Amino acid sequence: MGSWKSKQRVMLLSRSPSGPKKYFPIPVEKLEEEIRIRSADEGKLFREEFNSLTSGYVQGTFEMANKEENREKNRYPNILPYDHSRVILTQIDGVPPSDYINASYIDGYKEKNKFIAAQGPKQETVNDFWRMIWEQKSAIIVMLTNLKERKEEKCFQYWPEQGCWTYGGVRVSVEDSVVLVDYTVRKFCVHSLHEGCKAPRLVTQLHFTSWPDFGVPFTPIGMLKFLKKVKTLNPAHAGPIVVHCSAGVGRTGTFIVIDAIIDMMHAEQKVDVFDFVSRIRNQRPQMVQTDMQYSFIYQALLEYYLYGDTELDVASLEKHLQTSHNAAPNLVKIGLEEEFKKLTNVRIMKENMRTGNLPANMKKARVIQIIPYDFNRVILSMKRGQEYTDYINASFIDGYRQKDYFIATQGPLPHTVEDFWRMVWEWKCHTIVMLTEVQEREQEKCCQYWPSEGSVTHGEITVEIKSDSLMDAFSVRDFLVTYNPSNQEKQSRLVRQFHFHGWPEIGIPAEGKGMIDLIAAVQKQQQQTGNHPITVHCSAGAGRTGTFIALSNILERVKAEGLLDVFQAVKSLRLQRPHMVQTLEQYEFCYRVVQDFIDIFSDYANFK
Repeated sequence: MGSWKSKQRVMLLSRSPSGPKKYFPIPVEKLEEEIRIRSADEGKLFREEFNSLTSGYVQGTFEMANKEENREKNRYPNILPYDHSRVILTQIDGVPPSDYINASYIDGYKEKNKFIAAQGPKQETVNDFWRMIWEQKSAIIVMLTNLKERKEEKCFQYWPEQGCWTYGGVRVSVEDSVVLVDYTVRKFCVHSLHEGCKAPRLVTQLHFTSWPDFGVPFTPIGMLKFLKKVKTLNPAHAGPIVVHCSAGVGRTGTFIVIDAIIDMMHAEQKVDVFDFVSRIRNQRPQMVQTDMQYSFIYQALLEYYLYGDTELDVASLEKHLQTSHNAAPNLVKIGLEEEFKKLTNVRIMKENMRTGNLPANMKKARVIQIIPYDFNRVILSMKRGQEYTDYINASFIDGYRQKDYFIATQGPLPHTVEDFWRMVWEWKCHTIVMLTEVQEREQEKCCQYWPSEGSVTHGEITVEIKSDSLMDAFSVRDFLVTYNPSNQEKQSRLVRQFHFHGWPEIGIPAEGKGMIDLIAAVQKQQQQTGNHPITVHCSAGAGRTGTFIALSNILERVKAEGLLDVFQAVKSLRLQRPHMVQTLEQYEFCYRVVQDFIDIFSDYANFK
């Protein structure tokens, strides 16, 4: 390595006269590669790029924010709005500080003041917050924090739980609230008690609840869905969208940047995160607070670029699938095949399957490729002095409204039946869905884990069959499950198993109705028993199991919102357990069942 080489390097490192490093816009087709480069070495280049940003506007002043009488209104003494871009409230009774709130106007991609970035209201600033909403004519509040995180207050609850409440001169009443797995939508009727009582207005709060206390969400899917909801619900002539987290710079900045750059992608087919973050930091300091948030923005943009918006309105599903009935029966096939191919590109994260790959646990797998990820595996209580007894090949899977609403697992093997019942007991499952026969094509697909009559005992758990009846496409069996440890009282609980017979040994069910009936029956059972996790299994716990869970989530959404996104529904399952919805045929079946569901309930009244 000749000495000139090292000399040259030193030369390059000294501050080049051209000033700080420049970052250029990235054409969308280069995005994936650029992210790969920046992510290497634990994101070294992302950190470098993030650290090259200037923290804010050099000429910016904070005189109003620093006034003695306004100090208490700031949640964090070091996060303040600039004078030049702060939101100014009308003064009450000529009291000068009454025009101050810790909030700043922020531009969107091309729209001036598209957003207001605010801190999470404190108890003493709630009235100011609602006054700002009213005066600015905002119709949407985006909330990106939970009220408490790690036992610390991040934001004061500034809305009434139910009924109505008056905040200073603004009356707020709750009209409606819908809780979904990643976010909650609350609708408020707001009116001002002054101004000769103008007509009340509808204000919608979209509260993103699944941002973890540390870091960033595991996948941007939830955030992109949420952003789409914000765009859909924001009326055309409303004032700025109010966005807040706790300080109003980190998550708030992240959200605003993703929105703006998606607009930029549409307009210019380019991505320029660096420039946009620099611009909005001139309007509010420290927007986008960590390099993790910075690289999350890129992840979200890539996700959007690769998979776009695959959401369909119930009415356009026909169109999406129609081509198959018309001149070109192959077109749809190709369309769905393309979608499915994209799905199979979702990487299986081998490095997150350490527990399932331990030799002692590999023996517990039916199919060696289908084992749970460590981050959402179902954990059993460890048996005293017995290693590995906390493991079962089962994964928690999110439902449409609740996290961890399903447990996806394999059909028990003879030596894992006891673990299966321990899981059902410890996680308080009242519902088991079985999607395979015990034997298919002369092969054992699932150990019969229940008694045909009387009772059977596995370790400390006894299972007694109470009833067994056949509906159209499935059997319903009721079990009395009793837990009888040597050192405690014994306890019992009823568990209902739905055993679906409509799945042929090869291929997929001939029609969707049986599946629709099964999902409805399971849902009814869940409502009566308090919505604990539903255990779902087939043989390996991915193909039919994934299809059932995907359809449960998709149909829930069709009923609630009249929207469906089969692709993203399945994609998010595959991030939670490998190979969920295993074949193109099963993927097509998802679409078919939705179509059947819509045909059965085709009077649209049901959707709205």
